[in-house]
Amino acid sequence: MGNYEDTYLARRPQELCNMCGRCCRVVTTSKPYDELLKLQAENDEGACEFLRIFVPYPSIEAARKVDAEVVDNVIELLKEDNNYDENKLTFYGCKYLLDNNLCSIYEERPVLCKHCPATPWSIVPPGCGFEGWLFLERENTKQRVRKAKEDLLELELLKQKNPSPDILKKIASVEHKISNTIELYKRYGSYDW
Repeated sequence: MGNYEDTYLARRPQELCNMCGRCCRVVTTSKPYDELLKLQAENDEGACEFLRIFVPYPSIEAARKVDAEVVDNVIELLKEDNNYDENKLTFYGCKYLLDNNLCSIYEERPVLCKHCPATPWSIVPPGCGFEGWLFLERENTKQRVRKAKEDLLELELLKQKNPSPDILKKIASVEHKISNTIELYKRYGSYDW
């Protein structure tokens, strides 16, 4: 199995991008703005990079004036996941987005822009060219996690057959690897799939 760059990003069909600029015009993060500022003060690379590019809107309503559909979509998805807290939600706009929806620093754009959408669980604007592809990626990941859970059950049955200590040690090692894989997707609900 390759690294992130070799797997997810290499498969992502960049030609699906509609070049509408919506994902740059109104974005949010999983971390509240005050936490990003704290991380930036601690020289966290991701927070520094994000805040170098994106400027916070003064309010949710200000972001809604730029693209209400994106804002309302994000809020709706957060509410569905019981993650909506208006006091911790900040929307941002990219200061490098041009009026024609192109990036003024495209050749030098940072990694976070190159990786967008960064995961199959990325929230993209309604009508984004990546919507269908991201859905399929999420479903494929869910199937892999479900299969991993089935493998754990089979290993549990194998342990009950009283194998040798060496076999039990190997089973424990495999169980650990499988559990780590499931844990990777915990924040996306892997324990519920």
